[in-house]
Amino acid sequence: MDISGKRMVENLKAIDYVRLSGTEGEAKAAEYISSKIKELGATPTIETFDVPFYTIEKVKFEALEPFYKNYEVTGYGFSGNAAKDGIEAEFIYIESFDELSLKRISGKIVMFMGGVNASIFEKLIKAGAVGFVGVCGSHLDKKGTFDLEERMIREHQLVNGVIPGVCIHVNDAVSLVDKGVKKVKLTLKQNETTAKSRNVTTIIEGTDFPDEIVSITAHFDSVPFSHGMFDNGSGTVNNLEMLRYYLKNKPRRTLRFVFCGSEERGLLGSRAFVEQHSEEVEKTRLCCNVDMTGPVLGKDIVRITGEDKIISAIDYYAKVIGHVATVYQDTYPSDGMPYANCGVPAVNFYRQAAPGTTLIHCRYDTLSRITAKSLESTGKFIIEVMNTIINADCFPFERKMPDNMVQKVTTMLNNMPGNKKKDDKDKAENAKK
Repeated sequence: MDISGKRMVENLKAIDYVRLSGTEGEAKAAEYISSKIKELGATPTIETFDVPFYTIEKVKFEALEPFYKNYEVTGYGFSGNAAKDGIEAEFIYIESFDELSLKRISGKIVMFMGGVNASIFEKLIKAGAVGFVGVCGSHLDKKGTFDLEERMIREHQLVNGVIPGVCIHVNDAVSLVDKGVKKVKLTLKQNETTAKSRNVTTIIEGTDFPDEIVSITAHFDSVPFSHGMFDNGSGTVNNLEMLRYYLKNKPRRTLRFVFCGSEERGLLGSRAFVEQHSEEVEKTRLCCNVDMTGPVLGKDIVRITGEDKIISAIDYYAKVIGHVATVYQDTYPSDGMPYANCGVPAVNFYRQAAPGTTLIHCRYDTLSRITAKSLESTGKFIIEVMNTIINADCFPFERKMPDNMVQKVTTMLNNMPGNKKKDDKDKAENAKK
């Protein structure tokens, strides 16, 4: 089988930079993927769509009482400009969001561990907090070896209003509480707008069943500070190899390749594709999503958002060909989910890195953690599995979503950024049919 880990590594080297949603880095990667598709002999299309975008112009967090100190922080995107001239308020740290804790935060700037989800943001606003401080990092971090997370408030979290927020390192958070800081000042000014993101697509028409479509997806964007070689440059280059293979070995069914932008912002690329190609999605029988491959130590996972018979079939075939893989049913927070929400089963392939071997969503997601041999091994497995489906005499699975998965898909999408709750709910109901 002509699948080359060395080619995958060369393609990874070509996109070895930050590819943040809506930025020049993401656009540059889209152009590279498009050029490779053309080089392979297929016709690429770059489809643009709007994404929310922000630029932090000023952020500052100062302890005022009982001493003065300026702490390093990052601003929460889309948490507004209410603090552009600074808000001075009493500071409080809360351990949980129970009723007793929430009664104490009115008019205060509130710090808590972790980040902000929709439920937390709603509670902060309704309880009268005037600002918030989220916490990230580890006490093991040393200066110059980490980046403060850049976080944002999601569109669906803003239904109850907005309050400004910052993110601080856990060591500084400990200092604030340990030293008894009573009063602080939070300053945040940002420009909120939209930007263009991109999906790159191409299609190979099936020789025997052109109206039965299998979609093959992977996202190519990364997060701030990260070159995203594991998450998900690896899936991107895997799918370029799959494209190469199927251009040489014509599939019986039509294959739609979608290299998705803005996955890290809430599956915005795959959502946009599904919305813009609704007629094609109606003909789509399966989505194969590839998200993270390449570490030496770890295990291959196939997480299936679909009926039980898909699990049994893939688990059986993996054993037949002697490839060790863990196969089970569940949702997976990547680009297969918008398809699943339309009733299209999603087969999600990824390699779970062994603990301590690689990291994602940070500066340490680098090419040094990926090997050609591991990329090639998983890549061959994915194609061998997909060949049994793509080239079957009869499509082996129904286009439907089992009842036990419908609610899980809806819940996952509703809890992610970029959701449209009513639309997602309606699609999920249709998926049962």
